Amino acid sequence: MKMQLGEIATAVSAQNETTMWTEIEVSSVAFDSRQLTPGALFVPLAGERDGHEFIEQAMANGAVATFWKADRGPAPTDYPVLVVDDPLTALQELSRHYLLKINPKVVAITGSNGKTTTKDMVAAILATRFNVTKTQDNFNNEIGVPVTILAMEPNTEILVIELGMDRPGQLDFLSKLVSPDLAIITMIGEAHIEFFGTRGKIADAKMEITHGLKEDGLFVFDGDEPLLQERATAVEQRQMTFGRQTADEMVATEVQTTETATTFKTNQWPDQLFELPMIGDYNVNNALAALCVAQAYRISASDAAQAFLDMNLTKNRAEWVDGAAGERILSDVYNSNPTAVKEVMAAFSQVDVAGTRRVVLGDMLELGAQADALHASLASAFDPQLIQAVYLVGPHMKALYDELLKQYPETALHLYQTDELATLTAQLQTDMTSADAVLIKGSHGIHLETVLAELKA
Repeated sequence: MKMQLGEIATAVSAQNETTMWTEIEVSSVAFDSRQLTPGALFVPLAGERDGHEFIEQAMANGAVATFWKADRGPAPTDYPVLVVDDPLTALQELSRHYLLKINPKVVAITGSNGKTTTKDMVAAILATRFNVTKTQDNFNNEIGVPVTILAMEPNTEILVIELGMDRPGQLDFLSKLVSPDLAIITMIGEAHIEFFGTRGKIADAKMEITHGLKEDGLFVFDGDEPLLQERATAVEQRQMTFGRQTADEMVATEVQTTETATTFKTNQWPDQLFELPMIGDYNVNNALAALCVAQAYRISASDAAQAFLDMNLTKNRAEWVDGAAGERILSDVYNSNPTAVKEVMAAFSQVDVAGTRRVVLGDMLELGAQADALHASLASAFDPQLIQAVYLVGPHMKALYDELLKQYPETALHLYQTDELATLTAQLQTDMTSADAVLIKGSHGIHLETVLAELKA
């Protein structure tokens, strides 16, 4: 991003006179005064503390200008200030302006599971022919999406952007902000069911990604999900489905999995073997969605296959790491919901292990009134012959603990509260041998990454 302050002032409808600062060049935006780079425009957002309190620090750290909320009173006059109604709205309007200016094609991705992995796959495939910018980390909300847009290099030809949601209307806004040329829904699960009540309402909210889809755009979705099939009939744009049924346009065939890789073919390219350098049959559907994009943008099957092998995956998504005791750790500590747990459990249960398979699960958050029942339902993913030791963290995991007592001896089960992670870690370090494998998965709010950090070599 490179823009003069005068252009920014016009884009955000700044309320004050900015003539004296018109030619100041801005090279980035930042809302954290500690992490900005010189040349940044500081955006003081409201959080636990008001971002306006950090403007002086931002300027000292190299910011060249800042937004200022009009209702805070007179703006400072000793450095460049753009007075706006609301800094967040101004950030969003600036990103809209910059997106129109660069004018890349936009591929937008959402879904209850798999959207980050799919984003990485899509970006890797498209990068074989185009200059691509993709969402970094979890920058997928009303703040992160504009920041991602404004981080685009001027030569960006395709923007691959992840759109998250936790309430109705959020994807409507984000979709209309980015106006995608291609929109993907990976799947419908139970994530955020606390805010929606039913999977049907989650599907309604996910379908909002099509609200900003261009008239000549393409809608790609899981064709094996009846909730999406029903709702897709109201979408007028072109559609393409992926899945495991013959009625889908992009269908997986000959799927084979190991603990480090998954291979498959498709009906569209029956002679091409695709290999994913990751565990789990469930990742095949994410790859199928990415291959729909490959087909839409005329990427060859061989280029797409190589892209899968070369792709850079966002961290903390089902990756193997070595433990200090020589054990293997399957880390999946970024997020969690019932569908995701069952999928990764199925894959982990088939891993060859000379010693003991151990599973550490943290509470799945945002499940509302159904939380205990959904935690208890995970019992179906456990086979005592395949998973010999279980460590559960959080108040809702008590429901799963009680259910597992019907299958396991009490000595194989361990239950901890969220403030007992150090005790959990010590128990694992005592129990673990070099022949073991352990799966660690939980919602980010449980902070199992701290356990992982202590166990890693």
